[in-house]
Amino acid sequence: MHLSPANLHILLVEPSEVQRKIIRKKLAEEQVTQVEEADSLASAINKIQQHKPDAIACALHFADGTAEQLLIQLKADPSTAEIPFLLVSSETRKAQLEAFKQSGVVAILPKPFDAMQLGRALNAAVDLLSPAELELTLFDVHDVRVLVVDDSRLARNHIRRVLSNLGMQSIVEAEDGKQAISQLQQQMFDLVVTDYNMPEVNGRELTEYIREHSTLSHIPVLMVTSEANDTHLANIAQSGVNAMCDKPFEPDAVKQLLYRLLDH
Repeated sequence: MHLSPANLHILLVEPSEVQRKIIRKKLAEEQVTQVEEADSLASAINKIQQHKPDAIACALHFADGTAEQLLIQLKADPSTAEIPFLLVSSETRKAQLEAFKQSGVVAILPKPFDAMQLGRALNAAVDLLSPAELELTLFDVHDVRVLVVDDSRLARNHIRRVLSNLGMQSIVEAEDGKQAISQLQQQMFDLVVTDYNMPEVNGRELTEYIREHSTLSHIPVLMVTSEANDTHLANIAQSGVNAMCDKPFEPDAVKQLLYRLLDH
């Protein structure tokens, strides 16, 4: 059975009672009615231990800590590491949100958010919980050889999970562009998914390396960047990437991009 947002059991972690009511109402409008509430990190951890939710929607700041602390704790425990985590925050400063983008949250919802933003976030959670394989006409998705390049282990884990859910079984990881180049010299790949910001060799330099080598130049490159609104995106595009994707890495957006890259 394919999961839908209405089937989701969500833990809403939000210190403000008013905000909890507003968010609950918006969730109800999306037919999400199984919502449990917590007003602190301690209470959230207690509820997660008692009954593991399908997804967590969490504010940024609490009297007893931050959403980042909760996320780190959840990711460190194999029994909770896979729970889709939605950050709900009025924070817009890049530096404050960067840690979440790198750690594999499924969505960052602004406060206030609209129905479309909430729908996308819920669908991203559903896509992670209820995998649907890509159906490619040109070749079997199971045979697609992917190189995932990101200096954040959590981000690599999240990207690997999204790709695995789409049916990709042959996934190799590299921690930065330098390691990726070494992997590309040793074996063949059908797709490279790379972060932009990395030490030593960044995503743009890696893409340029791929484009300059005749044995590699045909490989599609999907660039994942948390800086999707910056002017330097124009520079990235000129380096020869085939598609760009924002962090958080959304399963549905990725699916559309992969159809375009692999099935043309």
